[in-house]
Amino acid sequence: MKEVVFSERAPKPIGPYSQAIKSSSLIFVSGQIPVDPNTNNVVSGGIREQTKQVMENIKAILEAKGLSMDNVVMAFVYLKNMNDFPAFNEVYSSYFSKEPPARVTVEVSRLPKDVLIEVACIASE
Repeated sequence: MKEVVFSERAPKPIGPYSQAIKSSSLIFVSGQIPVDPNTNNVVSGGIREQTKQVMENIKAILEAKGLSMDNVVMAFVYLKNMNDFPAFNEVYSSYFSKEPPARVTVEVSRLPKDVLIEVACIASE
């Protein structure tokens, strides 16, 4: 059994997918890009600003199910440029007050809307 998870505080999906799906005690959060849900536009700035928006979008989706970033057990990070890795890590690490989740980070040639970063994750209740 699965349940669609939706938050008005995160961007609406731009394709045939859900913001997240709850199945048993797991929440599977779709890849989030740095779109401001209030304007529906990509945030201005570089990797730090884009990472912050992505993490805020994920946080809002998790909060819709009463969870926090501490519930994230796995993250999948897609960077347009691996040279952004240190600046990304600086912002990313500020979202985990306890043990950080397991993570995969890869460089990709292109992302939706030509953003610099996309992050998907799995959280556990």
